[in-house]
Amino acid sequence: MSSWPGGIGAITLFVEDLAAAKEFYQEVFGLAIVFEDDSSAVFNFGNTMINLLVATAAPELIDPAVVAAREAGSRCQFTIEVDDVDARCAELTKRGVKLLNGPMDRPWGIRTASFVDPGGHIWEIAK
Repeated sequence: MSSWPGGIGAITLFVEDLAAAKEFYQEVFGLAIVFEDDSSAVFNFGNTMINLLVATAAPELIDPAVVAAREAGSRCQFTIEVDDVDARCAELTKRGVKLLNGPMDRPWGIRTASFVDPGGHIWEIAK
């Protein structure tokens, strides 16, 4: 059996409001769209593509599984390493992002803060 590849190529996040999600990713992360069509927008996070896909288009990809509503609760968190959590939190706040928690020192030795994108996906910054 061969080993798994070294990294994740793409993550697809289901969103209800593609326009709001695109604006959030452009403004908060400072990223350009690398691909776009009527139902999706793709951003490059280094070695991983984040594909924002309108939730109504998701069944074609995941059938027979179903797309959970944003209100159903969180099922994942994405972590981005930063040089200075406090400085990044100040920048996020200036951009209108409401922090979910933090900045705080964790018992396992890192400093973190979290926020939510318009689709309900949790992003953590850590140092």
